[in-house]
Amino acid sequence: MKAVFRAGAALAALGMAVPGAADAQDVPPVGAEALDPAKAAALGEAMRAAELWIDGQRRYRRIPAISAALVRGDTTAWAKGFGTTDRAGRIPATPDTIYSICSISKLFTAVALMQQWERGTVALDAPIERYLPWARLADDPRDSVPITLRGLLTHSAGLPREADFPYWTGPDFAFPSQAQVRVAIREQTPLYPASTTWQYSNLGLTLVGETVEAVSGTPYAEYVDANILGPLGLDDTRAGIPAQLYGQQMAVGWGALEADGTRPEVGLFDPAGITPAAGFTASVADLAKFASWTFRLASSGEEEVLRPSTLREMQRVHYISPDWETSWGLGFSVRQEGGTTVVGHGGACPGYRSVLMLAPAEGMGVAVAMNAMDDPGGIARGIAALVKARGEAAPFDPVAGVDLADYAGVYSGQPWDSDFMLIPWAGGLTWLDPDAVEPARALWRLKPLGGDRFRVVTDKGAEREAVTFERDEAGQVRAIRRHANLSPRLRGL
Repeated sequence: MKAVFRAGAALAALGMAVPGAADAQDVPPVGAEALDPAKAAALGEAMRAAELWIDGQRRYRRIPAISAALVRGDTTAWAKGFGTTDRAGRIPATPDTIYSICSISKLFTAVALMQQWERGTVALDAPIERYLPWARLADDPRDSVPITLRGLLTHSAGLPREADFPYWTGPDFAFPSQAQVRVAIREQTPLYPASTTWQYSNLGLTLVGETVEAVSGTPYAEYVDANILGPLGLDDTRAGIPAQLYGQQMAVGWGALEADGTRPEVGLFDPAGITPAAGFTASVADLAKFASWTFRLASSGEEEVLRPSTLREMQRVHYISPDWETSWGLGFSVRQEGGTTVVGHGGACPGYRSVLMLAPAEGMGVAVAMNAMDDPGGIARGIAALVKARGEAAPFDPVAGVDLADYAGVYSGQPWDSDFMLIPWAGGLTWLDPDAVEPARALWRLKPLGGDRFRVVTDKGAEREAVTFERDEAGQVRAIRRHANLSPRLRGL
């Protein structure tokens, strides 16, 4: 799969995505009275395209449930759920559906640690044993600088990726207890000398959470709830799994796609001692609130959970790998894409995958969660790319008597290709392939000429052949004729 953070250039162009209502229940893209009508219409078309494409991806990839949200500044501009969340396929997904967000948990752990840093109870470059005397790995003859909190937050401390337990092995996914992690670490040897190699480490961020607990004198989950989740109003986010909501508000998990097109059921797990690194659950509505908080903190200059300067420090590069391929902040992934800095994190736990991508300079963000082992980053990139493409599309002049809704619909691509959609787009129509990995790549358009005739316009703006839509006896569009051949209209949108 492609890397999670490949949407920088697309996110950079999301300035046209003006906010809509803040209600997280299938938030529409338009609704604020002060919106510029042209921008509101553009965002409405972009998000309608995103909805059709996401549901197409869900169906083609056989993903039971997907929830997604788009954030601009302090507002959730759009949020929606797709599919169903229970084994029987009856409970619809919404923006409030709860998923395991796995490694996005690390962002909350990093925020907690930096709160303690602000209070002067920890130093980022002090040896970790100052705060956790028991966190001493087995002797290693290689020369190394000390393992520090900065090294743990940037995955550059040289630690093993995991505590020494097979908790990613099904079907039971037996995560160790906090006590087991503490005992086992004494027998583990560093993989690399500290600060020489980037090695993603759940063990490392678990130790960060342990440090928060040690210096605050408060159990980790209680600390996060009181100092982060509560103040930010993240009511559907937890440091743990709400088993009582499983199969109801919390989506059930499914595995990777099999050759026969099915996905195996994945049972519920307890992250136990690995919770600070991989044990949180949340809704995309809450992830959108978290994103909004980061943008609000940056724009207001006022302290809220953290000082703005602390968040800026977390979102700058603190470690870059020797090959210059991987860069990391304090808890946040940080990378440059198309001249835009994109920060955030992805998550993958048994039965669930998620991603939170933020472009701080633009105040734009996308959150996606699903209850299957698939690619949420691809969904997030597709959302961003569609908004970017619609924002850049020069509108066609209106033609009297042409109602674009008459032509919108699903058309047969058989036997050559999968079915495709024609959707209203900047005064004309455009093709949308629901099975396309990149929905906004090379968007050709149809320019209205009147009388059921349109002109094909390439993604480079070149005008090509004319096409004609045919109607049935009732006056309904039944097909599109192009190069003398017909593609039947299967249904409307």
